[in-house]
Amino acid sequence: MQTLLTALFLLIFSTYLIPPISALANSCRSYCGNITIDYPFGLPYGCGHPGFRDLLFCMNDILMFHVSSGSYRVMEIDYAYQSLTLHEPHMSTCDTIVLGGTGNGFAVEPWREAYMNPIADNVFMLIGCSAESPLFQGFPEKHLPCRNVSGMGCEEYYGCPAWERSGHKRFGSTHFGSGPPACCGIPFEAIKAINLTRLQCEGYSSAYNLAPLRLDGPGGWSYGIRVKYSVQENDDAFCGSCSATGGTCGYGSDGIRQVCMCGNSNSTSNCDSGNASALTRPLMSKMVGGLLTYILVGLTSKQI
Repeated sequence: MQTLLTALFLLIFSTYLIPPISALANSCRSYCGNITIDYPFGLPYGCGHPGFRDLLFCMNDILMFHVSSGSYRVMEIDYAYQSLTLHEPHMSTCDTIVLGGTGNGFAVEPWREAYMNPIADNVFMLIGCSAESPLFQGFPEKHLPCRNVSGMGCEEYYGCPAWERSGHKRFGSTHFGSGPPACCGIPFEAIKAINLTRLQCEGYSSAYNLAPLRLDGPGGWSYGIRVKYSVQENDDAFCGSCSATGGTCGYGSDGIRQVCMCGNSNSTSNCDSGNASALTRPLMSKMVGGLLTYILVGLTSKQI
């Protein structure tokens, strides 16, 4: 009898020592190969920021990035500088020129534009564009839109060994009247979307520069698409408050509203708020109630 009463006392006391379920929330942090997936990104639906939903997919330990222009392999996520490095197999480099309009280029859905775009030091070099391309409309009265970006551009790119091997002629490098240039370098901000079909181009290359000094020739450029991402300041604050209280940042079933996931409950602020703890306390009460019933039944049966 005394043993059962002691157990009953310890059970009741322990309910005040057990941390709330909100503190035991499962994290959305995950991995794909050797790349960490953390906020604002997420692989399972509901994890991360809603502006990045349905964006990343892990297939055979290869992380893929999917937007309206196509799918790209994620080579790196740099959380310190808030950027991703993407690779596209049909993109030309200094060693290979890929023609035929098979490349994806780069474009995001209009609603994602507030969250991501290629960095300012990323140059897109469009190859073999038609004279009827939107790039050249309004010329020769105006200057061609082609130019260098952060010291990188077509004039240097022409020096790559791939140009000699491709057999693609270098023509019309300055004036529209002598034909469009074989290569036209532009920053992403100039046209907001790299769509080879719409721009009537045969191929493209993309390079970026992270070094403060100008690199020595196109052989030293980093080829790929470097995308800058960001979330609004108040969204960052929401996630910081959620994480500080043991929660995980995510979004609701509508795919729009941010929520703080606190174990078996969601909160619209953080896991210390009333709407989260109010849902976890009844669960603890039910657990304790069930155990109390079990002990009382045991006591009654022994007395009988």
